[in-house]
Amino acid sequence: MKIHYCTDYEEMSQAAFESFYAGLKTSPRTSICAATGHSPTVFYEKMVANYQEQSELYNALQVVQLDEWFGVSADDPNSCEHYIQNKIVLPLNITEDRYLSFKSDATEPEAECMRVQKELNKREPLDVCILGLGKNGHLGFNEPAAILSDVCHRSTLSEASMQHSMTKTMTHKPQYGLTLGMKDILRSKKIILLVTGTGKELTIKQLLTQKVTSQLPVSFLWNHPNVECYIDSESL
Repeated sequence: MKIHYCTDYEEMSQAAFESFYAGLKTSPRTSICAATGHSPTVFYEKMVANYQEQSELYNALQVVQLDEWFGVSADDPNSCEHYIQNKIVLPLNITEDRYLSFKSDATEPEAECMRVQKELNKREPLDVCILGLGKNGHLGFNEPAAILSDVCHRSTLSEASMQHSMTKTMTHKPQYGLTLGMKDILRSKKIILLVTGTGKELTIKQLLTQKVTSQLPVSFLWNHPNVECYIDSESL
């Protein structure tokens, strides 16, 4: 894992985008896994700004949703689907055949996870996985646990996840999430980890010890050969 200390959120977002852009220029048929939340927002805005200048680079871009709140309508402005549609899919003109996501209103979540997993199994590994750092060190909704799941699954949300900023105005707060498993995250050819936000100081310190433990899922990124970690120094 390469650690890049940035002076602030803007510099972090710009540096991460430049890393992504360098790869996109050489391989426009890029597939990305997209996280949601505050951490990657400006990164995505920079993608959109670049698309407006070089749209041809994005004509074959494929997008995979990292996770979703289970039971939250896709129309809910706090859903991951709403976020990705408005930040990535619509602005970059991603066609339906180039977007894979969870159906949060699925009546059988396990079957829904199996559907997404089967589609992932047909594909080559993701080219770039864009991740944020949760306050408890989760990756997607792979929460701290004795054992982490390899495949897409319904996850019981931790207290930290249920207190996420996206849930604050939800009428009914979710208890479960649908998420990619650790296998597909770690199979990605490249991972961009964005570290920003308050209340993460201890988690950052734990990550930087390089100790790999299922109680800190993000620590498994130390086992990956190509991780670019951008840390907003204002969050330290």
